[in-house]
Amino acid sequence: QVRLVESGGGLVQVGGSLRLSCAASGRIFSLNAMAWYRQAPGRQRELVAYIASGGRANYADSVKGRFTISRDNAKNTVYLQMNSLKPEDTAVYYCDAGMVGSSGHYYRASDTWGQGTQVTVSS
Repeated sequence: QVRLVESGGGLVQVGGSLRLSCAASGRIFSLNAMAWYRQAPGRQRELVAYIASGGRANYADSVKGRFTISRDNAKNTVYLQMNSLKPEDTAVYYCDAGMVGSSGHYYRASDTWGQGTQVTVSS
């Protein structure tokens, strides 16, 4: 079982920045990727970015050039640096641990979610 604890959310103005953190613990030795999802009110949860153990990252088109995912393997921690924030980035952000297949697709390791962290971008 993997435990994920997100932090770093908050209220920020349009154009501002936030850095999210996620600490992973538990049975993560077999997983090779970590990811960030988000869910806005009334919308489906969407994959924002993921990063494989070797550092290869992939981003949703809506955040490319503004968000950067990174990881510290020694600390089992993943980060999401969010710059040039827009009102449409407002959502609860969740981190996840999983696998990246040979096709580059990200697969979740479980069906459970952490508590998430709220990001609100005000205009």
